[in-house]
Amino acid sequence: MSVGALRALAALLAGAAVHAAAIATPADGPPPAVDADVRCPPSAVAPTQDDVRDGMRNAQDSGLLWKATRNGRSVYLYGTIHVAKMAWMFPGPQVTKAVMASDVIALELDPADPQIVARLQKAILSRPGTPTLPPALQRRLEARMAAACVAPATLAAMRPEMQAISLEVLEGRDLGLYPDYGIDVFLAGMGHGMNKPVRSLETPESQAALLVSDDPAETARAVGELLDELESGKGPKLLQRLAGDWRRGDLADLDTYASWCECLDTPQQKADFAKLVDARNPLMADKVVQWHAEGKSLFVAVGSLHLLGRMGLPELLKARGFQVERVAFGPAP
Repeated sequence: MSVGALRALAALLAGAAVHAAAIATPADGPPPAVDADVRCPPSAVAPTQDDVRDGMRNAQDSGLLWKATRNGRSVYLYGTIHVAKMAWMFPGPQVTKAVMASDVIALELDPADPQIVARLQKAILSRPGTPTLPPALQRRLEARMAAACVAPATLAAMRPEMQAISLEVLEGRDLGLYPDYGIDVFLAGMGHGMNKPVRSLETPESQAALLVSDDPAETARAVGELLDELESGKGPKLLQRLAGDWRRGDLADLDTYASWCECLDTPQQKADFAKLVDARNPLMADKVVQWHAEGKSLFVAVGSLHLLGRMGLPELLKARGFQVERVAFGPAP
């Protein structure tokens, strides 16, 4: 996996500015196609009230959940995925119990906050001076849009890197995985609906800065590497494995992703991954500790990659004096 595709991996399991506000969906009407045999995947369908009611009644726990305790107050750490099937967006009994037991809901970003959404959109949209792509690279990008049944006008307002990342994320549609059903979006709505404070661990600007650059050479490199990945056809297979691991709560396989994701094989890839994932975790942990010290119990939902390994939030909170244990789920269907 290229460094460019590593950005998409972080987007799927580590947040990085791909909440529902940031991902464009295909425009209505038939977009230009590479050839007449292109099969367009179905668009996401907004859940009805009946879907929500049935989804909550039948929800199964998925993902990863830890409970960290200090001074008699808890911090639940829940690992999410930012693209999902509709049935997965509804929290199961254990996760729901953790939400209800918490005073504050903390997310990477609150996608239900209009100000956060506006700032995120501003950060990922092109502006005067935004690097443009060389003509040959722009043609490749538009060809991938056509192959994905995405009209160029749908993504045209975004910075080039975000256009390419959007295409990478939208590859999940053939697997029934959509950013529209991101777990964080439902949890934010759930928190607001319960009149609990919903706080953002990061800023839209800091997330966007991980993915876009004002250096034309860096922009071209990132887009080119993402296009290489899209053209290779490897993306859906990786996404299917990651999504399956998340659905099953398969910590063992996720913990060894470095051995099979082809994304941490070179010093450059390791440095990029450290910036995209590991470097963000201590800052999140500090925020969690600060809010916990205010006398609050917290439910913290972040991309699952932020919970793995010695730099993951469970280990960082353990180092800060919390007693940490994983909450076991029953088997997913």
